[in-house]
Amino acid sequence: QGENDDEKRTVNARIGETILQVAQRYDIDLEGACEGVCACSTCHVIFNEEIYDSLSEPSEDEEDMLDMAFALTATSRLGCQVKVNEDMNGMEIRVPSATRNFYVDGHVPQPH
Repeated sequence: QGENDDEKRTVNARIGETILQVAQRYDIDLEGACEGVCACSTCHVIFNEEIYDSLSEPSEDEEDMLDMAFALTATSRLGCQVKVNEDMNGMEIRVPSATRNFYVDGHVPQPH
């Protein structure tokens, strides 16, 4: 769901894939400029508090990248670092309306 609109998309995710991989498979606007290696904040997503609390703690690298995220919240995570599990059935994730991409060379990320 986009943060500033009411558009919702229902998708099917595979256990073990990342939120970024799911978004890319369904052409959801979640950039992932570093191609999912936790080196940017362009796959920033926002969970509701209940789901966020059920996730494993973010790594120090992820926390460093989140510090650069646009519209950071207390329940923000990087989509490349959160893997889908069985408990996520029916959950909603918000995608911020903008990202901060520090690439300046015209790099276009490619899903793996």
